[in-house]
Amino acid sequence: MTQKTGAADVLTVTANGLYCPAGDFHIDPARRVANALITHGHSDHARPGHQKVLATRQTLEIMRLRLGDHFADASQQIAYREPLAIGDARVTFFPAGHVLGSAQILIEANGRRVVVSGDYKRAHDPTCESFEPVRCDAFVTEATFGLPVFRHPPTSQEIGRLLQSMQLFPERAHVVGAYSLGKAQRMLALIAEAGWDRPVFIHGALDKITELYRSEGAPLCDTRKIAAADKKKLAGEIVLCPPSAISSDLWLRNFPEPRIGFASGWMRVRARARQRGVELPLVVSDHADWNELCATIADTGCSEVWVTHGAEDALVHWARMRGLAAKPLHLLGFGDEDEADAVQDAQETTS
Repeated sequence: MTQKTGAADVLTVTANGLYCPAGDFHIDPARRVANALITHGHSDHARPGHQKVLATRQTLEIMRLRLGDHFADASQQIAYREPLAIGDARVTFFPAGHVLGSAQILIEANGRRVVVSGDYKRAHDPTCESFEPVRCDAFVTEATFGLPVFRHPPTSQEIGRLLQSMQLFPERAHVVGAYSLGKAQRMLALIAEAGWDRPVFIHGALDKITELYRSEGAPLCDTRKIAAADKKKLAGEIVLCPPSAISSDLWLRNFPEPRIGFASGWMRVRARARQRGVELPLVVSDHADWNELCATIADTGCSEVWVTHGAEDALVHWARMRGLAAKPLHLLGFGDEDEADAVQDAQETTS
């Protein structure tokens, strides 16, 4: 009788990324494949050119918006919590809490239950469905912030710091970098939740995704797309833009004494803020921090952990110290959306 070996009974690691032989599909593949299951719409996970894509409806809409109508030869949508048989495997998508439409994928095959997390967070986000722990034998997790130093503060605290700065410097435009998919919309919702009752001015690169979120019912504050003539009038206002824009002297020109902010989990590292010239670092992340990563592994009840990317070694060590089988995968081509979507945002910054 063959002994069950865990995640390796269900998944293998190939040059294209994670592959399930029982279902003949890849998850978030790095190159063109026949069958791709996509966890969410960020560009390090959702690439164009696959023959067939399976994803949530919202992720397919995001891919269509960002990559064009012909991002894949064919596509199929799947709802959360609805199992689907693919070959000799069964897959079920569950909310990941990362961005709109983001999903974890439960794979059931060869008598095993393996969950691939994609990117995820456990913190409050009014713009997408919250992360839902799924019991499994093996958990394949990200570790973008997989070091004990990364413990994100409550988002209400960081939004409070932004609004306090507005009161202290009413003569200055507060220009905050936020990535166009997920982070910018979450900021708009959190600002509204904090009681901001005026429009937030947004860069053109954020407009289409923001309108998609709004059409999906996200509780965003009112927004105004910035025109060049508006900039001189924006003292005392909040401006959201792609991070590439806060590094552009040309784009920042004509804002009244711009006070530069940046919303990212990486703002916990003050050296990064200084390198970017950020006066107002806002630690707002769409990834799980160290405590959330550890709690999630425990919540799944798994006996084995694979870590796809990020600070893999520290999380693997933590898991092994608790008696779990664990290994790093060192998958290439993945990273925090703050880095992966920079090219996408930079392309749009000229608008």
